[in-house]
Amino acid sequence: MHLLITGYNGTVGRAVAEAARAGGHRVTGWDRAAAPPDDDAAAERQLATVRPDALLHLAIPSSGTGRPNEGWLVNVHWSGHLAHLCRQRGIRFLYASTVMVFTDHAKGPFRPEQEPDATEGYGGEKRKGEQAVAGANPDATIARLGWQIGHGPGGNNMIDFFVTKIRDEGVIHASRRWLPATSFVDDTAAALIDLVATPHPGIHHVNANDRWSFVEIVQALNRRHGGMWRIEANDDFVYDQRMLDERVRIPRLAERLPELKNAAH
Repeated sequence: MHLLITGYNGTVGRAVAEAARAGGHRVTGWDRAAAPPDDDAAAERQLATVRPDALLHLAIPSSGTGRPNEGWLVNVHWSGHLAHLCRQRGIRFLYASTVMVFTDHAKGPFRPEQEPDATEGYGGEKRKGEQAVAGANPDATIARLGWQIGHGPGGNNMIDFFVTKIRDEGVIHASRRWLPATSFVDDTAAALIDLVATPHPGIHHVNANDRWSFVEIVQALNRRHGGMWRIEANDDFVYDQRMLDERVRIPRLAERLPELKNAAH
C-alpha cells in the first residue's frame, strides 16, 4: 500500500512509518506547510497529488501555531474534512483517537460500544473528532490508543515521562489501583497498519494491558532500564482504564515485557 500519514514526525507517526516501510509499504508524510489544517482546498490538492491507498490521521496539536481554537481545528474540523475527502476518493481512512475520550469518572474496562463521556479538553475534542469522522465517512476506522511505551527517553512516551520525573522530583509515584491502557509503540504501529490493510470500519481499541497495575508496569520497566528509578507505590488513583477489543491483534503486555513475571500480582 501507499500510506499517507499526518503527524508523521510524532511518536506514533514515526513508529508507523518505520513499521510500514519494513513491511514493504510506501510511506509519505503529510506536508503540513503546504496543506495546514485550516486550508480545506489545499488538503484536497494534496490528496489528489499523493494519491494514497490509505490515510492514517495521527496528527495532534502538539506544537501550537497560534491559530484560534487550534485544538478543535486539528482534532475535529480537520479530521472530519479528511474523512470526507477520503470517502469521496475511495481512500481508506484511519483516525487515531485516545482512551481519554473516557473521563476518570467512567467505569472501565472499556469496550468499543461503550459511550464515551469526555466533554472538555483534549478528550472532549477527540470525542468530537470521532463523531465528525463517523458522520463524514461510515467506512472510517477509529482507533483509540492508550499511553505509548517507548524504548528510551525522547518523544511523548512513558519512558520519557519517567526519566523526566526522576530528574525533576527524584521519585515516581505509582498507584497499585490504576490499570492503565497502554502498549509498546511499535506494537501499536503494527496494529494500526493491520487495521488499515483490510477494511475495519468503526471503533477499535488498541491496548496491550490485560491485567497489570501502573506500579507493576513501572517496576518492570525499571528492571529493564537498569533499576535506577526510585518508585513509591500508593493507592491514590483508583481507575480501571483498560480498553478491551479481541478484534485487534496486539501482543499482550507481558509478552513484550517479561519483567512483569516478577511482579506480585
